[in-house]
Amino acid sequence: MVELELSAIARQCLHQRIPTQDELSAHVEACVAERNARRATVNWQFSLDKAREKLTRHYQKVCTANSPD
Repeated sequence: MVELELSAIARQCLHQRIPTQDELSAHVEACVAERNARRATVNWQFSLDKAREKLTRHYQKVCTANSPD
């Protein structure tokens, strides 16, 4: 989700050169405030079951590595 937010900020605010750190901060803060006001959300494509099915091999490695055997 962080990568999605950073991408949105980059597309909306950082498409131009910004001369100072203070102006950059102001642009980013305005962009974040606007996204928060719109209550921007993420539309997840995976259900938990589909994610577990697709990523089973990763879950097995973690579970095996953490087992007390």
